[in-house]
Amino acid sequence: MNETLLVIDGFNLLSRCYFATSYGRDEAALTRNSKGQFTNALRVTIQKMHALIHQYEPSHIFVAWDVKREDTKRKDTYALYKQTRAELPEPLIQQYETLKQFFNTVGIYQMSLSSYEADDLIGALASKWSKEKQSPGYIYSNDRDLLQLLDQHISQIIAKKQVGDLVYGFKHFQEEYNIHPRQWVDVKALLGDKSDNIPGVPGVGEKAALPLIQQYGSIHEIYAQIEQLDPAFNRYKKKLVEGKELGMLSRELAEIIIDIQEISMLTWEKLTFMYDYERWNKEIQSLELNIRIRS
Repeated sequence: MNETLLVIDGFNLLSRCYFATSYGRDEAALTRNSKGQFTNALRVTIQKMHALIHQYEPSHIFVAWDVKREDTKRKDTYALYKQTRAELPEPLIQQYETLKQFFNTVGIYQMSLSSYEADDLIGALASKWSKEKQSPGYIYSNDRDLLQLLDQHISQIIAKKQVGDLVYGFKHFQEEYNIHPRQWVDVKALLGDKSDNIPGVPGVGEKAALPLIQQYGSIHEIYAQIEQLDPAFNRYKKKLVEGKELGMLSRELAEIIIDIQEISMLTWEKLTFMYDYERWNKEIQSLELNIRIRS
């Protein structure tokens, strides 16, 4: 039997569906059902889930959800982590709760875990799948932090506006960046990440970050050889020295945690997926989404 894993970055999918269908509208203009539940994002999210399942025919599905940012290890490490993020709109939170109920009812396994972000759950599960199953695994998310998880078995499905989904794999990454996916975290350590408020090394931008890692392999190796740094990077030497502490902190924040006991103890049977079209349509009808799933 061919086995395939489909991992969904829950909030990444739901948020994109929400903002795509609420752009330029105030809360009062968003679609609701007769029970008063917001449905604008639910409809599109469920349609997308059906399309992914239909295309990739997964034997196993896992949906990872974030916990509140205040409850994460990274927030404990760095108080300003994700400080620039706005609060989620109430209609999105409501649809998150409804979608979780829907997934439970139709037999899609999902998880959130205190102290860990969805990226960590995805990373731990993808690593486990790759080692134990050595079969195709797909991560559906537009979060480029997840590129560090790519290997011979794990690919990332990235949504592109004009051309649809792009399946981006290990070879694509190596051809584009000329480093191993595991080294992506070292690039991020130098660059930082504005969306997550990860500082990086001030003054070291895109022109230098990737070439430095291509040449030295890791941020630790850069600092081990800082006194003999290639003259091509002389203009960055002072900035690297002054920003060492922030660089090391940024690496810690950017690295996805793949050693999680709750994931290592998870059995693959729990993630096994069988498509029950009748059940899906019954739940869709009860939410009044005006769509029908077909086999």
